[in-house]
Order: sequence, then C-alpha cells, then structure tokens
Amino acid sequence: MEQLLLGVLLLVGLVIGSVLGAAYARARRGWADYRTARSTVPGARRTAWLLIRAVTTKVGVILLLLVGAVAYAATAPDHDRAGPGPSPTPITSGRAGR
Repeated sequence: MEQLLLGVLLLVGLVIGSVLGAAYARARRGWADYRTARSTVPGARRTAWLLIRAVTTKVGVILLLLVGAVAYAATAPDHDRAGPGPSPTPITSGRAGR
C-alpha cells in the first residue's frame, strides 16, 4: 500500500512539475521575445517617420508643380480665343494707275 501511495504521489508530482516547467519555459521565451521586439521598436519607428517624411515631401513637390501648372494655364493668354491679328496690308507698288 505504501508503494502505491508513493507511486501516485510521484506521478502527481511529475505531472505538476512538467506542467509548471512548460509554463515557466513558455513565459521565459515570451519575455525574451518581448525584449527583442521592444528593442527593435525605436528603429522601426524612426524608419517609419523617415518613410513618411520622404513620401510627404515627394507628394508636396508634385502638388506644388501641379498648382504652378494650373496657375500658369489660368493666367496665360488663350490663343484659341484671341482676337484676330492684324490683317496684311496690300503692297502698293510705285506704278499706280496702270
């Protein structure tokens, strides 16, 4: 009877120990992954801001060029609607009356 009780207690201890050991190992791995991710965040944040700044600069330059082109087109004379130009004058020769 004592051997059976000792065997059951040993089995229960092994099950509890393996469950707790697996949980502890998982927690350690999670903590290590968290520290690794936390250390890469400032670099990723800096990279993200650099990319955002580059994209907004390019978009801003393109918008300025488009606004300038529209302003130029709005203020430039419209050659299709311009009034008639001076008509050519007939050339009079010195031999009038012939």
